[in-house]
This record gives sequence, structure tokens and C-alpha cells, in this order.
Amino acid sequence: MSLKGKTIFITGASRGIGLAIGQRCARDGANIVIAAKSDQLDPRLEGTIHTAAESIEAAGGQALAVKCDIRDEAAVEAAVEAAVDRFGGIDAVINNASAIFPRGTADVPMKRYDLMHQVNGRGTFLTTQKCLPHLMKAENPHIIALAPPLDMRGLWFGPHVAYTSAKYQMSLCILGWGEEFKGKIAANAIWPRTAVATAAISNVLAGEEAMKNCRKPEILADTAYKVLLKPAAEFTGNFLIDDSFLWEEGERDLDQYSYDPAIELLPDFFVPEEPPAPPGVKIMNLAPEH
Repeated sequence: MSLKGKTIFITGASRGIGLAIGQRCARDGANIVIAAKSDQLDPRLEGTIHTAAESIEAAGGQALAVKCDIRDEAAVEAAVEAAVDRFGGIDAVINNASAIFPRGTADVPMKRYDLMHQVNGRGTFLTTQKCLPHLMKAENPHIIALAPPLDMRGLWFGPHVAYTSAKYQMSLCILGWGEEFKGKIAANAIWPRTAVATAAISNVLAGEEAMKNCRKPEILADTAYKVLLKPAAEFTGNFLIDDSFLWEEGERDLDQYSYDPAIELLPDFFVPEEPPAPPGVKIMNLAPEH
């Protein structure tokens, strides 16, 4: 199996996880549509759609850089049209773009609340809806969202109800699409067991120092790649934790995704107790002491 000649539409692919997924698929010779807002360099953020396109083509794929704010319906329609004009269709959509602001209720400005809900839930729905006519024509079509397993326990809502509810909108889309398009289009969610080194970690959550306790974006890139190779008519409706899925797929060298395999990894939000971490994976215990 290969993604050679397949067209993958990825939101938020100018850097981080989205770019890593694009680069992995490009190694097969895939066509990558980089749909993101960053078309000019920002000193706070690494990369633009143009630098991403260069790295995709260096990896062996064809790239189309499209400036696109997924909150804007006309912009998404134009990006999809540009993708089809260039490559003839769309075989998969990766809903990677996401906004994060994990704070308590009193500390969330409504501007931040609106941003998270417009990007995470609405943006995922809108992007997938506009790609849908082309996915229906594809040979092995896939929808993937970077979204967590649905867990309705209060422990995930109490600390940051605005962020959790926005992120779970993406998960609910996958739950619904797995049923709606069963046998036609695969819809799966992938989620990291540990924090992944991205701008969100350094700028929003924990700062540069915490990056060494994170995994590299390549773990999610390899996870998405293996999902895209699965038969769409059969492999759908799954909420996959990256390292457990890769372990099931036969990957035994999970240390390759760590900056320092000797250091414990920072756990991510929303990770369930099952499946447990694969053998040898060291996760920091952040539970309060009693």
C-alpha cells in the first residue's frame, strides 16, 4: 500500500503536527494541500504555508499552499476548489487545525471561547463538508481528526470546560461520521498519549523547558499515515491513542519519538486509562499527593 498520487487536504499544516503528517505522506509521493492562515513569517511561530510547501516537495510530494482560515466558509470552498483544480480530487482530509486555551470559566474571554468553538468544532465540520463530494468519489477515502476519545467524566471538564467542550466537538463529528458514512468513507480520530512538542506547548501551556518532556510530532504523523493505508470501508469510527495503535501495528521503537528516552513524558489531556501505555513508556505522574 502507498499514498503515491493521493491528495491529502490538511488544515493547519504550516507547522507542527499537520506539517509532520504532510511530510510523512509526501515520502510516498502524495499530493499535500496545506490549508492554513500563516502566509507571512511571524516571529512567535515557526513556518508558513510556503516554507511548508518547500519541505513537502523536498520530501518527495507535490504541494499546494493555500491561505485559508477555516472559520471562513468562502475561504474553505476556495481552498477545496483550488485543490481539485490542481490535483483532480481529494482522497483524505486531516482536521488538524485547533485552538487551545485551557482555563477556568472566569478566565476565558469570550473572544477565546468563540475562537475555540469556531476553529475546533465548526471548522472541522465545515472543512469536511466541503471536501465531502470529492471524498465520495475517491477510491479509499479517509477523514481524520486530531481529537480525543469521548469521556464524559467531570475530571476533563472541571478545569477547562470551554476548551474541553470545543475539543469534544471534533470527537463528536468523528463519532457521527463513522456511522453516517460507514462502508463509504472512513472517519477516525487520533490522539497523543503524551504532550507533543508544538507551538501550543511552548507558547500557551508549559514553555520551552517542557519541550524535553514531549514527544516529536512524527509519532502522530506515523499514526495518521498508517490509518490512511487502512481500508476505508472497514476501518472506521475509531478513537486511537498514538503509541498504542503503533504498538498494535508492530512498531517497537517508541523511543525514536522522544527527545530523550530517559526522561519521563508529560501526559496529554483526555487520555483514558485504557488502553494502557505500551511496555517501556514512562509517563510523569501528575496526580496530586494525599
